[in-house]
Amino acid sequence: MTDTATTSVMTEEEIEIELGEQARLASETWDGVAPGKAENFSGSFLRMLGLLTRNKFALVVLTIFGAASVVLAVWAPRVLGRATDVIFTGWLGGQMPAGLTQDQVVEGLHAQGQDRFADMVAALDHFIPGEGIDFTRLRELLLMVLVLYVISAVLGWAQSFIFNIVVVRAMWQLREDVEAKINRLPINYFDTVRRGELISRVTNDIDNITQTMQQSLASALQSILMVIGVLWMMFSLSWQLALIALVSLPLMGVIFGIIGPKSQEAFSLQWRKVGRLNGRVEESFSGHQLVKIFGRRAEFRQRFAEENEELYQTSFRAQFLSNIMWPAMGFIGNLTFVGIVVVGGIFVSGGRMSLGAIQAFIQYSQMFSQPLAELGGMAAVVQSGTASAERVFTLLDADEQVPDPVDAPDVTHGDGVIEFRGIDFSYTPEQDLIKDLSFEVRPGQTVAIVGPTGAGKTTLVNLLMRFYDLQGGSILVDGQDIASITRHDARARTGMVLQDTWLFAGTIRENIRYGRQSATDEEVMEATVATKVDRFVHSLPDGYDTVLEEDAANISAGERQLITIARAFVSQPEILILDEATSSVDTRTEKLVQRAMAKLREGRTAFVIAHRLSTIRDADLILVMEDGAIVEKGTHEELLAAGGAYYALYQSQFTGALEENQGSELV
Repeated sequence: MTDTATTSVMTEEEIEIELGEQARLASETWDGVAPGKAENFSGSFLRMLGLLTRNKFALVVLTIFGAASVVLAVWAPRVLGRATDVIFTGWLGGQMPAGLTQDQVVEGLHAQGQDRFADMVAALDHFIPGEGIDFTRLRELLLMVLVLYVISAVLGWAQSFIFNIVVVRAMWQLREDVEAKINRLPINYFDTVRRGELISRVTNDIDNITQTMQQSLASALQSILMVIGVLWMMFSLSWQLALIALVSLPLMGVIFGIIGPKSQEAFSLQWRKVGRLNGRVEESFSGHQLVKIFGRRAEFRQRFAEENEELYQTSFRAQFLSNIMWPAMGFIGNLTFVGIVVVGGIFVSGGRMSLGAIQAFIQYSQMFSQPLAELGGMAAVVQSGTASAERVFTLLDADEQVPDPVDAPDVTHGDGVIEFRGIDFSYTPEQDLIKDLSFEVRPGQTVAIVGPTGAGKTTLVNLLMRFYDLQGGSILVDGQDIASITRHDARARTGMVLQDTWLFAGTIRENIRYGRQSATDEEVMEATVATKVDRFVHSLPDGYDTVLEEDAANISAGERQLITIARAFVSQPEILILDEATSSVDTRTEKLVQRAMAKLREGRTAFVIAHRLSTIRDADLILVMEDGAIVEKGTHEELLAAGGAYYALYQSQFTGALEENQGSELV
């Protein structure tokens, strides 16, 4: 695009690289918001969870499976504790004389002064002096534990499997929503957004959301259910020991309150550095020729190395703070374990709890601290994922272009009269670009638009293509306001050849047919012959089946431009727009293309944006623009005779070209 919108984008550290307009835009941040920090954490987190609710039935099923898995896993230690009691009771009973009752043994121990041992024996169930371990009962309990663990594992696997399906489907739908949203965004949105930043949102951020859901949210549901189930079992065994276990909660809260904000800040800085480095890499690819031309490779490598080192340092800090959660939570868990063992030992020796109950409680305490530690470790990951989700939601919530009228009429096909009636347009409210502009183009005329950079030349044809909406006035084609029809219909009758060529990875034939998919091979060949593409294609080994590399690097810039012109030929447009279409071809090729263009323009209304005035001498109407207004209009001869702005432009170019030729002759 020759004329672009002037945007003002806030940034904390603006990278100043004077390698042209493309490098300037590549150095700006998207909107000044820290990429890794969620401004509205709770709202964005709930909305991220809402992405999973599109499959409510699957969520209900996996919740049931998860709850059942937790119930079975929590019940197993209690059964295992009973098995321990069977072993301990049987072993202790085998040490006592047969024929005595449990009460007699207790009285005898009291008589011997072994009061604590007597209280412990009195608390045993199914204690029979003289009998050993009941292996039948033990086998039944161990088999029950095995069944509980197996079923719990199967249900847990089923829950994870279903959850992964739900997440994958949700992310598939999110990508579909983002793609659809991008197609509904106005062109001016992309004037203010770095390409690297936008790509990062639709790739890196969505991948980060996926990882957050798969690695954290699935485990979070299981961990929360586990904490609830374990707490219930601990209080049912001993409320005193349960309170000791709960002491860890405020300690973990303190650690999370200290490390959590620092971790969030570190991830915020990390993602900011990632976005900046992505922009640097994108800049190196798109502007590598400029970097080499101006001899800035060493400086560029130095800047890249500095930013890469900054990213390394911030990533290291973020990961360090995130990973320190686990050992900190584990340390608190170990302290809690020591307290439970000491107090539990006193309870067992006093007969207040059985050995199996203490064993089960210790196992519950470990089961209690582990999910808490997991939840604490997930905090930083969830923060990062929520920040990414907020960035994606910002894209999804961006203002869309004004929708096409629901009852839009069909296109009126006439002779091709184009009228600009009092149009007003500006990229930003602060600066007017085009004000009350009016003119008319007759059918079959070739209209050339000239003027200095920033005068509004490309903007004018962009308005005709409805890339932007007017602030005032109207544009009529054959008496029909283009704002009343759909954008597709407004653009379908227009063919456009830009100064910047765009070709996709595919064969030359496919790129030419891109202008009209229904074009026959004969029509494609006719277009290639007319635009002189046929001249160089035959020299390629695979001819029209030659596959273009990335950025079509395996053909010259002039050849790329010729292919885009052939693509416009194939589209058979009613209105033709040429934006410096011959700027990349040599003088000899330019003359051939000009002849082909003359043939293409027959019976069509054409707009030609040109800087080289020698290429538009034969135009039916020349519009001279300055500051968004038409200051002169007429034919080439009429404007030269007027001696105004066009004459000054022509003289400056003619004088410059003459001096250049004289210099060449002197050399």
